[in-house]
Amino acid sequence: MGAGASVGTDVRPMTRGARVARALLLVISFGFLGLLLMAPLGAVLVQALAKGLGEWARSLVDPDTISSIKLTLMTAAIVVPVNTIFGICAAWAIARFEFRGKSLLVTLIDLPFAVSPVIAGLVLVFLFGAQGWFGEWLLDHDLPIVFAVPGIVLATIFISFPYVARELIPLMQQQGSDEEVAALSLGARPWTTFVRITLPKIRWGLLYGVILCNARVMGEFGAVSVVSGHIRGMTNTMPLQVEILYNEYNFVAAFAVASVLALLAILTLVAKTLVEWRSGPGGH
Repeated sequence: MGAGASVGTDVRPMTRGARVARALLLVISFGFLGLLLMAPLGAVLVQALAKGLGEWARSLVDPDTISSIKLTLMTAAIVVPVNTIFGICAAWAIARFEFRGKSLLVTLIDLPFAVSPVIAGLVLVFLFGAQGWFGEWLLDHDLPIVFAVPGIVLATIFISFPYVARELIPLMQQQGSDEEVAALSLGARPWTTFVRITLPKIRWGLLYGVILCNARVMGEFGAVSVVSGHIRGMTNTMPLQVEILYNEYNFVAAFAVASVLALLAILTLVAKTLVEWRSGPGGH
């Protein structure tokens, strides 16, 4: 009884030095975030509304800007589901099975984190451009990849495919496969086992990975810039449209488009926070 009480009440008060250290760390953390995150976001919104809400709205209904918004959303609508399916399959294979080349697969999944997006775009140009390995065949069959939407989609897939897989792999390894094995031994089909047992256990980790993947897709610039050709109204995504407008000294329009990207980023952070809160402490 005494031992239990001792364990239950063994809460040591923070020393003065610890409180000072905590306060200092908090000041540094929030100061860093304010300087590198909040200040730029605030500057974007201020510049976007510098000439009033009406001018901001007129900038967003420009045909080229609308085209860039549509292309960004369309790219996300294609890339995110593809990377989600890949992430689930890769995580399931790595977490549930032992096979030759497993370490290589994990390494390849991490490759986009190590390769510059510009290099990724150049590789696509080298493969599918007019002078590339498959360029002549693609031109003969009227199948444009580079300087067209397919190239943008391929570049964005490469840059963003690790996010879902990297979120699910450690989660599924931690959870183990006992429940799935039990279900299969009782006659359940693999698809039924996945839908009724695996998916509910990983749903919050999956949603978290999808949110991060979507944020990466919408904000991608380097690889898309190389393969897009910067064709107005056709191959400019929102980040590319911001660059073009800024280079033309159309600052209000540039910051108006940037403000939409900033608002999307804020919504992503809110969704990420909600997922973290809903998944609970210490897990998904």
